[in-house]
Amino acid sequence: MAQTTYSFRIDENIKRKAEAFCDDVGMNLSTAIMICLKRIIRENRFPFEISSEPDYNAETKAAIADVDAGRNLSRRFSSYAEMKAELDAEDDDE
Repeated sequence: MAQTTYSFRIDENIKRKAEAFCDDVGMNLSTAIMICLKRIIRENRFPFEISSEPDYNAETKAAIADVDAGRNLSRRFSSYAEMKAELDAEDDDE
């Protein structure tokens, strides 16, 4: 199999930490990168989950913070119909 060289820039701190991890598990960084590339090819996907935090607006972020802190929550409902009736009644009030 023909070989090629691929070089890229990486933050020194990231490289040092990755090398330390690889050393701890008994391999070098080149081997770890090769393992990752082979899994990408074999599985036709990244071998790990990639996601990002949604970019919520300020109002949504505040609502999420309220829920996480248990603030400004409505009461519990015993059924969907009960909840819908209350929401419909609120709409009628507006």
